[in-house]
Parts: sequence; structure tokens; C-alpha cells
Amino acid sequence: MIVSELINLGSKILKEKKINSHLLDSELILANVLKEKRESLLISLERKVSNINVLYFNQLLKKRTKKEPMAYIFKNKEFWSKNFLVNKDTLIPRPETELLVEKIVKYFKNKNMFILDIGTGSGCILLSLLHELKKSRGVGIDISKNALKMAIKNSEGLMKRNKPKFFNRPLEQIFGYKFDLIVSNPPYICTHQMKNLSDDIRKYEPRIALDGGNDGLDVIRKIIYKSKNILKRKGMLALEIGYGQFKKISHILKLQGFKEKFLIKDYQNNIRCILSTLE
Repeated sequence: MIVSELINLGSKILKEKKINSHLLDSELILANVLKEKRESLLISLERKVSNINVLYFNQLLKKRTKKEPMAYIFKNKEFWSKNFLVNKDTLIPRPETELLVEKIVKYFKNKNMFILDIGTGSGCILLSLLHELKKSRGVGIDISKNALKMAIKNSEGLMKRNKPKFFNRPLEQIFGYKFDLIVSNPPYICTHQMKNLSDDIRKYEPRIALDGGNDGLDVIRKIIYKSKNILKRKGMLALEIGYGQFKKISHILKLQGFKEKFLIKDYQNNIRCILSTLE
């Protein structure tokens, strides 16, 4: 088969499975199989594809027909202009989280920071921050051993120096340290709303990184309460939050002695990140 035939075949199969991005996904899967960029694929549509690559293309296509996310099929996801290894033990990094990294980097540029990343997952937030804030050092914690394995692999692959330390422990076991910055993209989806998530999220992404309890705020409350004891005075707590949670979380922060410094809106104009300082 030639490139154009394979792309059209893949697109047709994915469209039948009601995958909206059927053509793009088919192109990206074939580009991944041939180990080249999509753009170069599209300028050589008449090229013949070997039988072994057709077979591999069909294997990956089958995964996508079951709504498996592209990032898990390819085992990586771009974040902050770097390719992070991901698997089903880690959340897939999202563009909204880059907005949080961007704000922190601008605010703390050239400063010497000690950073704690709670629920580090693939390590994408902490590693991106340390890559930009070169004088800083960091610690990432996660209760998932398998997620930490990915974070460590990413650290080894992406960081030549300034590598963080990673620990498999809950937040309650962090003591004896004082941090300049605590950052977290915690689970914040209400338990009863989990069933409403799209198949690619609900069936594949780790529930432990999504389910935030009855009101979605179980872990966020814990982080806010604990941060009071391990943040330096005037230290910053940077949280990614869910849609419509701003007022409740803002109230909790104020009760615990935090002052809002920055609010970050996502691409739909919803407040999705709160950066507060401990007064």
C-alpha cells in the first residue's frame, strides 16, 4: 500500500468509531510507525509502505479504535517543548498545565528556589520548572511507585544537571523541610462525575490521579492544610484546579492564611490555577 491509501483507510476506520480527529490521528499513527514527522509524510503520499509497517500501523490503529489516547499509544507526550514518557500510570500532560509553568517561570526567573511537586506523575511540571529555573532544586512525591518510575526516567532523559529527588510517599510524611514553592496538579474531579468523563480519559488514565472525592476537593484541602507547615513564610502554593471550583478553594485558602497572588484562566476563560502566598 502507499501512504495516501493507508491514511485514508485508517481515517475511515476511526471515523466509523466516531473519533472526531480520525484523519489527523491516522496521519500521526503512520508518521509514528515510519519514525518521521507528519509534515514529511504528507509531501510523499505516493510512497510505498512495507508490509511490516502496514502491520504495525494496523496494530496501533486498533488501539485507537478502542479510544486509547494517542499519548499512551505513542508512549510519549510533548510538554513545554520536550517529549515526556508517559504510560497508563501517569496522567497525560495537558496544555492548561503549561500555563501554570509559564507563570511560575516568569515570576521566579533567576531565583534560587526549593520546589516541592505533589503528585508528580510523569514529572512534567517539576522537570519543566527546573529546566528553566536553573538555580533551583526540587523534590517530587507520588503515592504511585509506577508513576515515579516514569518521572525518574524522564529526569534521566531530559535533565543533564539540576536533577530533582523523587520519593514514593504521601504528603503526610513530608516534614523537616521548608519549601519556597509547592506546586500540584492534584485529582480534582468529583467521584460522581467520573462516569461522565470521555472514554479515553475514564478507561485509560489513572483514577487515582483524577478522583478528588465527593466534592473533588479532598486532596486539595489536604495540600492546603499541609502546605502551611512546610512552606517558608511568603512562600507560594501553586494549584491547578477544576472547572467551577475557584470560589470554594479561594475560601479555604483564605481561612488557612493564604493570599491570592495570581489567577490563571484556561483557553475557555475559566479560572484553572490559583497561585497564593503564605502570609
